[in-house]
Amino acid sequence: MVMNPAIKLRHIRLFLQIADTGSLSAAARAQSLSQPAASKSLGELEALIGAELFSRSGRRLTLTAEGEQVRRHAREALASLDAAARAVLPGSERQVLSVGLLPTVSTRFFPEVAGRFIADRPDVTLSIETGTHPYLLAKLRNRDIDLMIGRMPQAGELTGLDFEFLYDEPIIAVVRSGHPLEGAPIDEIIRRAPLVLPNRFTVIRKMIDDFLGARGLSGVAAAVETSTLALGRGLLLASDAIWFISQGVVANEIEAGVLRSIPLGATYLSGAVGMTSVRVADLPAFRAAPLLALMQKTRQAAGRD
Repeated sequence: MVMNPAIKLRHIRLFLQIADTGSLSAAARAQSLSQPAASKSLGELEALIGAELFSRSGRRLTLTAEGEQVRRHAREALASLDAAARAVLPGSERQVLSVGLLPTVSTRFFPEVAGRFIADRPDVTLSIETGTHPYLLAKLRNRDIDLMIGRMPQAGELTGLDFEFLYDEPIIAVVRSGHPLEGAPIDEIIRRAPLVLPNRFTVIRKMIDDFLGARGLSGVAAAVETSTLALGRGLLLASDAIWFISQGVVANEIEAGVLRSIPLGATYLSGAVGMTSVRVADLPAFRAAPLLALMQKTRQAAGRD
């Protein structure tokens, strides 16, 4: 079965906008259409495809199973057309590779990767987005980014995706240099100092909560939740707080002597860091080539090649 020739780009763009927003009116505004015109266009697309693409609940539109399939292929097709347009337009030959970074790799590891990559591929622009694990995973599934680098997702989150291990990353506790409780047992510091933890939806938060619970400290509430270096570093320098965080986030500050790592006596507090991607074999060659090149540079930086 081939695509109905009556399907136009306007149908596809509107469909993807509705899929992203879950709202016909919001999609209509984004596409500069009236709501009746948008509704008519969506009806045309569903008739031409021969399937209902959205289920309706009040004003909320949710993709059906058929709609999910159409979205996946429509994004790829639209990306291919956009790339083809860039390739033939004067001054528009650069390709953009979109990468999502979790905090554990964004301050130290990935800058080294990016330096190697841009030296070899000056024809490609790296578009970097940072964010939480659920946010970036959703972006990856929607093909809004090409690759996510950071903590390994849970097994149930990897359906349809590939994960490649790079290295194990410890979780550590840090305080500012000169902290008044530096040298005290970790339990005492946690009880007496403001506690800063990663956000509760991060991959490492459960491991930290389990560690605190095993030491009878589960009742100590976090004063602040953050995985952001700029904020966490600022909090530690401005107070006597202690911060549980992935080592990679604060490695530069520890080496510079700005922050100090507090011994935890728990070697099990670590986890896999790697690359999560869509199936590269499913991508068109023009998109797969720079992605494979970046993945190779990432392996090299991690000592896996």
